[in-house]
Amino acid sequence: MLLAVVIVLGFVFDWIEVLLVFIPVLMPIFSELDFADHVGSAYFAQIWIAGLIALALQTSFLTPPFGYALFFAKMAAPKGINLSDIYRGAVPLVAIEIVLIAALISFPQLITWLPEVTLGPADTPQLIER
Repeated sequence: MLLAVVIVLGFVFDWIEVLLVFIPVLMPIFSELDFADHVGSAYFAQIWIAGLIALALQTSFLTPPFGYALFFAKMAAPKGINLSDIYRGAVPLVAIEIVLIAALISFPQLITWLPEVTLGPADTPQLIER
């Protein structure tokens, strides 16, 4: 549900505004939900949430009413392509990204595998803790 809020916020705000204004408001809620059991550790749960938020923001940039990425595509498109064609072309991409978000929620190892390989086991992170 919180990812849906991030997606809706991304419909009307740029990613900088969402990350600097709204994510600090939503992060205490994410922290209270405690995804450590689902992901494997509290440390990798933070990485997992960050990956989901990044993908949710990317998805929101491909959707109306603003669709910032769609306007960039319109500027790069040939003269015969109008904005409605680009919106229709983005529908499959948005559907794929929503399926990807569902897969990443169901299988958090898809996000946490590389950090776990590079940083070591979840119980001994290599980064400086807060």
